[in-house]
Amino acid sequence: MLLYQIGIGLIPGIGDVRAKKLIAYCGGVEAVFKETKKALLKIPGIGQAIVNEIISQKVIARAEQEINFIEQEGVKALFYLDEAYPRKLKYCDDGPVMLYYKGQAEINQPRIISIVGTRSATEYGKNMCKTLAAGLVPYNAMIVSGLAYGIDTVAHKAALDNKLSTIGVLGHGLDNIYPAENRGLAEKMVQQAGGLLTEFMSGTKPDRENFPQRNRIIAGMSDAVIVVEAAERGGALITAEIALSYNRDVMAVPGNLGRKYSTGCNKLIKLNKAALIESAADVAYCLGWELNEAKKENRQQQIFPVLTEQEEMLVNILKEADTIAIDDITYKSKLPVSKTAALLLELEFKGLISALPGKRYRLIR
Repeated sequence: MLLYQIGIGLIPGIGDVRAKKLIAYCGGVEAVFKETKKALLKIPGIGQAIVNEIISQKVIARAEQEINFIEQEGVKALFYLDEAYPRKLKYCDDGPVMLYYKGQAEINQPRIISIVGTRSATEYGKNMCKTLAAGLVPYNAMIVSGLAYGIDTVAHKAALDNKLSTIGVLGHGLDNIYPAENRGLAEKMVQQAGGLLTEFMSGTKPDRENFPQRNRIIAGMSDAVIVVEAAERGGALITAEIALSYNRDVMAVPGNLGRKYSTGCNKLIKLNKAALIESAADVAYCLGWELNEAKKENRQQQIFPVLTEQEEMLVNILKEADTIAIDDITYKSKLPVSKTAALLLELEFKGLISALPGKRYRLIR
């Protein structure tokens, strides 16, 4: 199965959105590669060129090479329907089909904050990163960033100093660390309840275009994105805009007027795209985190699974019949097939529904 999970993302021109559509239409990733050419051509948005690539199965040999690499290096391959896949990212339509993870930390932690900013961090920005990390300790929040120079590096180090989990999202494969100066930091993150995460296979170089692409992972897997310092343009603001498109909270640390690396943060605040924060207490307030309720919430989540609005909608649809086909669920929910399939799998993980032969589902009453 892993062979096909890796292989589907290697098909030239397919992309994550179309790959998920193919999987949903065919009923599974392995089924995509075993489907007939005639049937594949009937799938909307899947043209002749992609179908020819699937039928040729040229990508399978490269997928086999990657399996050898991850087995040798102790890397975990995370398919977008796997339980271990970042849960919040799973519901982003353009989230990666495959992720590769090396580390000890549990990715799906209850509270996840992404901290991003300029590579040319000032002392003010560095101190704010350290202050925020220290303030997030009582909330046991995981800190996510991009392992780049500047604010990213300080955020990771501050997390480690405060014994918080921290994940570095890379713009290249796990056989390399960029920048090279952060190799020691990366090793420490892997060893000390942190980790490294990427959508890129081994051998992928840190090319410029990879970094804006990886920013959607930083935005999508977190509860909120905090911009500490940023110029008027740059990767941090790209991440903030992506976070807004995913309906994530965006927060920004204000800076002095006229300072280059305060311009981006101040602009986000001025345009009401980001909440102004001065401390971790402000972060907790914006997200509704309550310390004295944390243990109670965790106990309640274990007894009664917390459902998203879309999950509740599917549960209500399933209540209408003893069993129901995925096509009927998709029609009634008016959701994309790929999103419906992902939601159904999540409900199955939560023990609320069971999958039956013929792509049918029933509610466990």
